[in-house]
Amino acid sequence: MDEGLMKTYARTDEVFVAGHGAVLQDSTGREFLDFLAGIAVSALGHGHAELATALRDQVGKVVHLSNLFRHPYTEQVATRLCALTDMAAAFFTNSGTEAIECALKLARKAMHVRGTPERTSFVALEGGFHGRSLGALSLTWSEKYRKPFQPLQKVTWVPPEDQDALANALRTDKPAALVLEPIQGEGGIRELSPAYLQRARALCTETGTLLVHDEIQSGCGRTGKFLAAQHAGVVPDVVTLAKPIAAGLPMGACLTTAALADTFQKGEHGSTFAGGPLVCRAALVFLDEVDRGLLGNVQDRGHQLREGLLALQRELPIVREVRGKGLMLGLRLHHSADAVQKALYQRGLIVNCTATDVLRIVPPFVVTAPQVEQALQTLRSTLITFPAAPKEKDKP
Repeated sequence: MDEGLMKTYARTDEVFVAGHGAVLQDSTGREFLDFLAGIAVSALGHGHAELATALRDQVGKVVHLSNLFRHPYTEQVATRLCALTDMAAAFFTNSGTEAIECALKLARKAMHVRGTPERTSFVALEGGFHGRSLGALSLTWSEKYRKPFQPLQKVTWVPPEDQDALANALRTDKPAALVLEPIQGEGGIRELSPAYLQRARALCTETGTLLVHDEIQSGCGRTGKFLAAQHAGVVPDVVTLAKPIAAGLPMGACLTTAALADTFQKGEHGSTFAGGPLVCRAALVFLDEVDRGLLGNVQDRGHQLREGLLALQRELPIVREVRGKGLMLGLRLHHSADAVQKALYQRGLIVNCTATDVLRIVPPFVVTAPQVEQALQTLRSTLITFPAAPKEKDKP
């Protein structure tokens, strides 16, 4: 298996060949309930009819042009994203990592424009994950990701929710930007409080630091609002998006406020593939679904799922905590999260394990009420097979 590939992924044996909504089907015909959605990507699920029609149509016209030439959809997607996020300008990318790289370059260039080119460092939060390229990797907290590739960009780390540590870092280090996830994804679905997000905004304004919100996983409606930060009433200087934005095709965006919209000059940043007609058609299908009320389903199914998880917490001692918002939820266990995830997979429910002790549950936005109920039943029937406390040999 995986012949000819670099050994960078721990992959399952099943070969998935089809899907519909929140259901995936493997090559044997077995169906799985997909509550991972390609790691929070497939917002419209699998086999979405309108998406398929739009992409077939576009493939028959033009797939790629480069950004030297115009196509009909670039400005449509950009202006709609800006309206939904209170931003003023967009740079399209092929991934979330590239959106973060754009944000880092933008922050460094902004410091040059302001006459403070010495402000080259960054502040990030412990537990954060921002990507795997050298710049984005610098901001990613886990040492297992960073250690083999050091030295990296200078970053000061502060604990989440520690407002004093954040104030000290911003005032002392004078970084180019503070980069944070309103809800940490790889960090265990850890939600930052409204008070902390509001304080971070105030401190960045005070110190002249750009505030970059990484909403690659929490954005595009996954929490029930288009941006997770909107629950706290916070507008950053820069926001990065990706995962659901093109309903499964590789696309990201770095959005900025009007004050930063003209920071890059022609030739200072670019991408050969980004923002092409095919991915923009997909993004328009997704945005049309948002306009038709898709986030209402995120809110309703998110409430249903969260209430069900809280019921499991009350019933089962193995469950330690329910985290997250909307359809970005985490079930933190006292032990055996990795083993539980594997058992769920064998029973036909796809989630994954993050931060060692959290089951990450991020289904498609189109998930139905019966599917949520089915997932909760599978979770319960699986969790009750595990002991309330770890076996003696498993204790740390």
